[in-house]
Amino acid sequence: MAAQMTNAHRRFLQVLMSNGITEGSEARKLHQHCCETDKVYYAHDKLDDFIGTINTNLQPLFMQIRKGISEDNGRAHYAVVNLAETEVTKMASDYTEIELELFRKTMDLIILSENGFASSTDILNLADQLKTKKMKKKEAEQVLKVFVEDKWLSEKNGEYTLHTRCIIEMEQYILSNYQDVARKCNICHSLAIQSQVCESCGIGMHLPCVRKYFRGQTEPRCPGCNEFWSCDTPGTKQRIFKKLNVIILGNGL
Repeated sequence: MAAQMTNAHRRFLQVLMSNGITEGSEARKLHQHCCETDKVYYAHDKLDDFIGTINTNLQPLFMQIRKGISEDNGRAHYAVVNLAETEVTKMASDYTEIELELFRKTMDLIILSENGFASSTDILNLADQLKTKKMKKKEAEQVLKVFVEDKWLSEKNGEYTLHTRCIIEMEQYILSNYQDVARKCNICHSLAIQSQVCESCGIGMHLPCVRKYFRGQTEPRCPGCNEFWSCDTPGTKQRIFKKLNVIILGNGL
């Protein structure tokens, strides 16, 4: 028999849904707060079990709390996902048809790019090519700002990528609709938008996963085919040795 939800579980779920997405450390604090507030058993290492109880009770409603990682820093995040509909369909209640078309086209640019980013220039150039209705670039800029505020997109220095919330909630949609290009990280098995890809066997890894997996290795090898990992691996000994070689060769030593 499935474990019953307590008020602590309900409180946790309500806050998670209100937030849209919650970073792992905040989820752990919320777990403790909910348990202590409603005077139920709390153990700091039982968050997954706590969420498991919620997910079991959400199953008949075709909903689930899912865990994903930030492609920027590798930190865990949690979001409530509706399994009964695609997330783009779910967004229809919050955005107009023309805004959704801009989002879909932006997602195309990001997913089909080599680095998982799309420039603001490329996105804004789509504004007058929309089938629903042409959009002025100023309007498109405002819509992009809303997508960032609502945590569907992330922006840095004029470059846009999918926010962690979007990746968690739309993973199945993206894997189904971009089968030729979408891949999962070989290490954490989550959808990888920003990733490095092995030139030999084609497996991909998130940058944070690359850093963790190759940490301490001077000659990193692909976990899939064992060939030399030719991509630059930031934060590892391989990168340090590359810099040293540039300095030495540059000085003619």
